[in-house]
Amino acid sequence: MSDTLLDTKAAESGNAKGFDPEAFSANLARAIESSGRALSAYLKPRENGEVTDQPPAQLTEVVKTLTSVADYWLSDEQRAAEVQTKIGKSYLELLSSATRRLSGEAAAPAAEPSPRDKRFQDPEWKTNQFFEFVMQAYLLTTQWANDLVKNANGLDPHTRKKAEFYIQQVTNAISPSNFILTNPEVLRQTLASNGDNLVRGMKMLAEDIEAGHGTLKIRQSAADLEIGRDLALTPGKVIYQNEIMQLIQYTPTTESVLRTPLLIVPPWINKFYILDLNRQKSFVQWCVNQGLTVFLISWVNPDKKLGGKTFEDYMREGPLTAMDVIEKATGEMRVHTMGYCVGGTLLATTLAWLAEKRRVRVTSATFLAAQVDFTHAGDLLVFVDENQVSSLEREMKQAGVLEGSKMAMAFNMLRSNDLIWSYVVSNYLKGKEPAAFDLLHWNSDATRMPAANHSFYLRNCYLENRLSTGTMAIDNTQLDLSKVKVPIYNLATREDHIAPAESVLYGSQFFGGPVKYVVAGSGHIAGVVNPPESGKYQYWTNDRIQNTTLTDWFKDAEEHKGSWWPDWRAWLETIDAEQVPARIPGTGQLEALEDAPGSYVRVRA
Repeated sequence: MSDTLLDTKAAESGNAKGFDPEAFSANLARAIESSGRALSAYLKPRENGEVTDQPPAQLTEVVKTLTSVADYWLSDEQRAAEVQTKIGKSYLELLSSATRRLSGEAAAPAAEPSPRDKRFQDPEWKTNQFFEFVMQAYLLTTQWANDLVKNANGLDPHTRKKAEFYIQQVTNAISPSNFILTNPEVLRQTLASNGDNLVRGMKMLAEDIEAGHGTLKIRQSAADLEIGRDLALTPGKVIYQNEIMQLIQYTPTTESVLRTPLLIVPPWINKFYILDLNRQKSFVQWCVNQGLTVFLISWVNPDKKLGGKTFEDYMREGPLTAMDVIEKATGEMRVHTMGYCVGGTLLATTLAWLAEKRRVRVTSATFLAAQVDFTHAGDLLVFVDENQVSSLEREMKQAGVLEGSKMAMAFNMLRSNDLIWSYVVSNYLKGKEPAAFDLLHWNSDATRMPAANHSFYLRNCYLENRLSTGTMAIDNTQLDLSKVKVPIYNLATREDHIAPAESVLYGSQFFGGPVKYVVAGSGHIAGVVNPPESGKYQYWTNDRIQNTTLTDWFKDAEEHKGSWWPDWRAWLETIDAEQVPARIPGTGQLEALEDAPGSYVRVRA
């Protein structure tokens, strides 16, 4: 690239000083030095024996799955020739289009990105012929690769879903937006700053590998957010704890409250404070302000010594114990219950167990983006089959737990462009440290999972779908969801890729009592954490839930603007409207152990 072009690029970026080769060379040397530090941070734990590199078990699945696709196309000479001809023809059309444009003729693009694709928003992807050519070549290749999977006949549905997922990961990784020389925005910034962005980026890369103890831990949020200071702020007291949970009772803000307390069972994947992010977004604080006595389980971040804790242990020492504690604290034998994601699956299991034992402890149940049937489960099914579960069980048996970073990576891969590659580009190529963002701070605050519990969950729910079919057994007790007669508020979110709305709708039919099925706008997190004051999104209601598909359900559904929270609160009062004086935590039979949010939530993985 000529000096003139370099100066032009710098000037376009607003750098009045222009390109300085000497400064660029010095910064390049500093960047290389920092990359050496990053390499050292990667190698040192391996040299010390702290990390033992083994081929990822997932790699075997990738190779096996993509080989099955390749076998289909290569097993027939005519098919192989057709698929090669197709991509060759696409490249020739692109070359012809680019040639015509170079000569000044008008030519339609061979491929265009989706308007929602943030990777190609920079104007130079369309105005600069080099970058436009690279982008279109990438898009054509991506479409061709996706068609290979789509048109490979004979693949079973699970293999096809895995192949689609793996192709997406590969094509997302090789996007030209991920590399300095083929990303116009990064290239401009590199020239304009004389490579200073690379110095900052390589420094962050080294820091992130060091923070991951030899594994890259991509930062998604600035590290200056603190639990109890910036997050999880709702006042309350820890009134009980055991090996796997602390129970928090929150301080009332109203003189009177509904007589029946509310018990919230959050997922043990990540931390509970997704429901208590800050004062503006806190569902917990909103509930307290609405006159509810709120109790919430804060799960422990388990280590190897808790690896033997089972799904049954989580039920007994979690919601069942919490109900006993709430009775001591308030005198109430019954509670309203709420379960989020896998916490909802545990809650449904608990309700079925209580029904089988004929114990009346629950007045109502609310499920937030939770599944009880996994026939239509989301993208996580990609990671679940006998081979993969068995491999994971062998790995967990050695460690005692599933490391939170591995589960976090699995979730991030479901949206790799947004949650992985955008940060690779921004952090390490542009040298921009991410802003402090509560939701992404929570997303990166991963938790470990006990091997026994996680194995039971994967096998009985995702792999064998035992809960809805009535074949799951807990405590030698076979569970039947149709015996659960309490009123249920079953919330799904429309764009959920973890607990799809179709799956939540289908699961509604297995309960034996009245079910109110509601769909909120947005996804697994934003659709749930949507305070009324924000004025965002909407929700839909429709009483018809039996023998219908989600598409048909929406045809007759009524749309309501704003948050589902007030609708749920009104529903709760229709079940039990009796009020009593507000209860102050720590003043009953149980003394306060410590202030909310407690100590368990502060343990980092």
